[in-house]
Amino acid sequence: MEKRELTCIGCPMGCLVTVEMENGEILNVTGNTCKIGDTYARKEVTNPTRIVTSTVMIEGSDFTRLPVKTASDIPKSSIFAVMEVINHAHAKAPVKIGDVVIKDVAGTGVDVVATRNIA
Repeated sequence: MEKRELTCIGCPMGCLVTVEMENGEILNVTGNTCKIGDTYARKEVTNPTRIVTSTVMIEGSDFTRLPVKTASDIPKSSIFAVMEVINHAHAKAPVKIGDVVIKDVAGTGVDVVATRNIA
Protein backbone atom coordinates (compact mmCIF):
# COMPACT_ATOMS: atom_id res chain seq x y z
CA MET A 1 0.00 0.00 0.00
CA GLU A 2 1.25 3.48 -0.89
CA LYS A 3 0.86 6.44 1.48
CA ARG A 4 1.16 10.06 0.39
CA GLU A 5 1.30 12.94 2.82
CA LEU A 6 0.10 16.35 1.64
CA THR A 7 -0.39 19.73 3.22
CA CYS A 8 -3.89 20.80 2.29
CA ILE A 9 -4.16 24.22 0.63
CA GLY A 10 -7.97 24.22 0.48
CA CYS A 11 -8.46 26.44 3.53
CA PRO A 12 -6.27 28.34 6.02
CA MET A 13 -5.96 25.35 8.41
CA GLY A 14 -3.17 23.72 6.35
CA CYS A 15 -3.95 20.20 7.58
CA LEU A 16 -1.43 17.39 7.07
CA VAL A 17 -3.47 14.89 5.09
CA THR A 18 -2.53 11.28 4.44
CA VAL A 19 -3.85 9.45 1.39
CA GLU A 20 -3.65 5.66 1.33
CA MET A 21 -3.69 4.14 -2.15
CA GLU A 22 -3.40 0.71 -3.68
CA ASN A 23 -2.98 0.11 -7.42
CA GLY A 24 -3.87 3.76 -8.08
CA GLU A 25 -7.14 3.52 -6.15
CA ILE A 26 -7.71 5.74 -3.12
CA LEU A 27 -8.58 3.64 -0.08
CA ASN A 28 -8.59 6.23 2.68
CA VAL A 29 -8.00 9.92 3.39
CA THR A 30 -7.15 10.97 6.96
CA GLY A 31 -5.96 14.07 8.78
CA ASN A 32 -8.33 16.55 7.21
CA THR A 33 -10.52 18.62 9.52
CA CYS A 34 -13.06 19.55 6.85
CA LYS A 35 -14.59 18.20 3.64
CA ILE A 36 -12.40 20.54 1.58
CA GLY A 37 -9.32 18.60 2.72
CA ASP A 38 -10.77 15.29 1.60
CA THR A 39 -11.70 16.70 -1.81
CA TYR A 40 -8.31 18.43 -2.22
CA ALA A 41 -6.33 15.30 -1.31
CA ARG A 42 -8.27 13.04 -3.68
CA LYS A 43 -7.86 15.48 -6.55
CA GLU A 44 -4.18 16.16 -5.81
CA VAL A 45 -3.15 12.50 -6.04
CA THR A 46 -5.24 11.70 -9.12
CA ASN A 47 -5.37 14.90 -11.20
CA PRO A 48 -3.48 17.86 -9.68
CA THR A 49 -4.50 21.29 -10.96
CA ARG A 50 -3.50 24.88 -10.27
CA ILE A 51 -4.61 28.45 -10.97
CA VAL A 52 -1.75 30.37 -12.59
CA THR A 53 -1.20 34.04 -11.80
CA SER A 54 1.27 36.22 -13.67
CA THR A 55 1.57 39.45 -15.67
CA VAL A 56 1.63 40.35 -19.35
CA MET A 57 3.02 43.39 -21.15
CA ILE A 58 0.47 46.16 -21.69
CA GLU A 59 0.59 48.91 -24.30
CA GLY A 60 -1.09 52.32 -24.17
CA SER A 61 -0.86 52.77 -20.40
CA ASP A 62 1.39 54.28 -17.75
CA PHE A 63 1.71 50.72 -16.43
CA THR A 64 4.07 48.31 -18.15
CA ARG A 65 2.52 45.07 -16.86
CA LEU A 66 -1.06 43.83 -16.48
CA PRO A 67 -1.79 41.28 -13.74
CA VAL A 68 -3.59 38.19 -15.07
CA LYS A 69 -4.69 34.74 -13.96
CA THR A 70 -6.22 31.64 -15.47
CA ALA A 71 -10.02 31.83 -15.27
CA SER A 72 -10.06 28.38 -13.65
CA ASP A 73 -7.58 25.71 -12.69
CA ILE A 74 -5.45 23.97 -15.29
CA PRO A 75 -3.62 20.63 -15.17
CA LYS A 76 -0.42 21.03 -13.17
CA SER A 77 1.47 19.41 -16.06
CA SER A 78 0.44 22.34 -18.33
CA ILE A 79 1.91 25.13 -16.18
CA PHE A 80 5.13 25.54 -18.19
CA ALA A 81 3.28 25.59 -21.53
CA VAL A 82 0.80 28.15 -20.16
CA MET A 83 3.61 30.35 -18.84
CA GLU A 84 5.38 30.20 -22.21
CA VAL A 85 2.27 31.68 -23.86
CA ILE A 86 1.73 34.25 -21.07
CA ASN A 87 5.37 35.37 -21.26
CA HIS A 88 4.96 36.28 -24.94
CA ALA A 89 1.51 37.89 -24.68
CA HIS A 90 0.69 41.60 -24.98
CA ALA A 91 -2.48 43.48 -24.07
CA LYS A 92 -3.70 46.91 -25.11
CA ALA A 93 -5.27 49.41 -22.75
CA PRO A 94 -8.00 49.95 -21.74
CA VAL A 95 -8.58 46.65 -19.93
CA LYS A 96 -11.21 45.76 -17.32
CA ILE A 97 -11.08 43.05 -14.67
CA GLY A 98 -12.31 39.82 -16.22
CA ASP A 99 -11.45 40.77 -19.81
CA VAL A 100 -10.04 37.78 -21.69
CA VAL A 101 -6.39 38.46 -22.48
CA ILE A 102 -5.57 35.00 -23.90
CA LYS A 103 -8.27 32.62 -25.12
CA ASP A 104 -7.79 28.86 -24.58
CA VAL A 105 -4.23 29.25 -23.30
CA ALA A 106 -1.92 26.46 -24.50
CA GLY A 107 -4.90 24.36 -25.59
CA THR A 108 -6.14 23.90 -22.01
CA GLY A 109 -9.64 25.20 -22.75
CA VAL A 110 -9.07 27.86 -20.08
CA ASP A 111 -8.80 31.60 -20.73
CA VAL A 112 -6.34 34.00 -19.12
CA VAL A 113 -8.16 37.05 -17.72
CA ALA A 114 -7.15 40.47 -16.43
CA THR A 115 -7.21 40.97 -12.68
CA ARG A 116 -6.93 44.77 -12.69
CA ASN A 117 -8.64 47.67 -14.45
CA ILE A 118 -6.22 49.72 -16.54
CA ALA A 119 -7.47 52.79 -18.40
